[in-house]
Amino acid sequence: MQRTPEAIYAKRWRILSVLCLSLVMVVVANSSLNVAIPALSRELGASSSELQWIIDAYAIVFAGLLLFAGALGDRFGRKGAMQIGLVIFGLGTTVATLADSPGQLIACRAAMGVGAAFVMPGTLSILANVFPPQERAKAIAIWAAFAGAGGALGLLLSGFLLDHFWWGSIFFINIPLVILALGLGAVLLPTSSDPSQARFDVPGAVLSILGLGSLIYAIIEGPEKGWLSVETLGLMAVSIALITAFIVWERRCTHPMLDLSLFSNRAFTMGCSTIFLGFMAMLGMFFVVSQYLQSVQGHSPFNTGVRLLPFTVAMMVAAPRSAALVERLGARRVVTTGLILNAAGLAILGTLAADSSYLQFMAGGIMMGAGMGLTMPPSTGAIMTSLPLGKAGVGSAVNDTTREVGIAVGVAVIGSIVSSRYRDSLGDLDRFGVPTEVSAAAREGVSRAVLAAGQLPDSVPGGRELVDAARSAFMDGMHVAMFSAAAITVVAAVLAHRFMPDRPTVATASATVDIASTTAKSDDAAGMGTAAAGTGADIATTAEPG
Repeated sequence: MQRTPEAIYAKRWRILSVLCLSLVMVVVANSSLNVAIPALSRELGASSSELQWIIDAYAIVFAGLLLFAGALGDRFGRKGAMQIGLVIFGLGTTVATLADSPGQLIACRAAMGVGAAFVMPGTLSILANVFPPQERAKAIAIWAAFAGAGGALGLLLSGFLLDHFWWGSIFFINIPLVILALGLGAVLLPTSSDPSQARFDVPGAVLSILGLGSLIYAIIEGPEKGWLSVETLGLMAVSIALITAFIVWERRCTHPMLDLSLFSNRAFTMGCSTIFLGFMAMLGMFFVVSQYLQSVQGHSPFNTGVRLLPFTVAMMVAAPRSAALVERLGARRVVTTGLILNAAGLAILGTLAADSSYLQFMAGGIMMGAGMGLTMPPSTGAIMTSLPLGKAGVGSAVNDTTREVGIAVGVAVIGSIVSSRYRDSLGDLDRFGVPTEVSAAAREGVSRAVLAAGQLPDSVPGGRELVDAARSAFMDGMHVAMFSAAAITVVAAVLAHRFMPDRPTVATASATVDIASTTAKSDDAAGMGTAAAGTGADIATTAEPG
């Protein structure tokens, strides 16, 4: 039975809890493998290249399908798209628990990416249609807090499971969560879609999938094959050609999947830019520091996750408060401050030594977490306010796509910087007198060096010296990577300070109006009835609820 707008409004916070559960599950799947790198290397015999593919197969498929999945949800129903995505995600994670080779696990991760691409846009687009304008900013801030916290939560949960169970348990934990999200979603989530029921843009969908997928693939292959190799340059050329074709088609199409004129809106463009650069730095940081804590300082996977908790706590404290700060100070100041805090945290992490105290690490993590908590909600709100509610799925998909591209670029570029510096600093390993296979493993990364040297018998000299050299070389790479990420974040802060509007313009079905003159005043059920009726005049605001 169709529920009334008043009934939906009364359940809006319970609906948000289901959306956040589904969101966290998707984000956890993206971050949980970072602390599992040594275990996967040991249990599955995965090479450095296979390890990166196990992590990034999810991101490639996820990012490639997001625009398509968001548009499909807008056209045919967001709740149905989200439920289908949960089923696919659940099947992929179930089979992943039984994988016995890197190839099988890569395939399962790709399937999980398909499911996640249908889940993620639905969470934000349903939120935008459930909450009235004056509460939407607060709800988005809570959503963004859970999105960021899921990254660190994945590290903590997978660390605990790896310490107590087999490696496949990091996937098994998702199964009851999928069942819970499906059950609660079936009862609580409302149905919604684009009221215009415009014809679905099939050519645009195909071009977006191929273009984004090939771009992410090229970014991931760059560090392995070389950024100037024929293969990488060829992939880049193909992705640029496909994305160009997508742009040309969308500009000519009568019912485009993505209205490219949105990029002329400074709030929309800066929201995308700050999300891309913020997640590029954050996930690059997670990729590096998880190896630092485990392979350099010798912590277990669970203790690694515990040590990352201050980042999560700081983000969850800062994010819900960002809406009130934006209302008081403006989005430009809040986002710029958040990015500066983020850069300062990265710089602190860039000064760590192999034997640094946890307090120094915690200081960097807290500053990064608070910075991300201030940056992400206003940036997401800037994107969502630029589209009418009928296109909320596409808006959510754009938000998620920029994040996933940023994640892939962060892992690839930051990982490439660390690997390049590591190999240069490691030098000639013949001086240690270890077997050739141990030297070859050590050149692949610090975790492989520690694992290979630890398997040497006591009668073989040079193992301890090799590990010390590998850890020292990794620290050289980490320092360069963290300061590079800090510099990128400073550039983002300068751009935000220059171009991010304090009061973004918001979209209606027919026009774009200034937010300062259209802030809603009422949050009673009758007001929600008007908003939820889909009149085409709905707007999203960055105001704190009255």
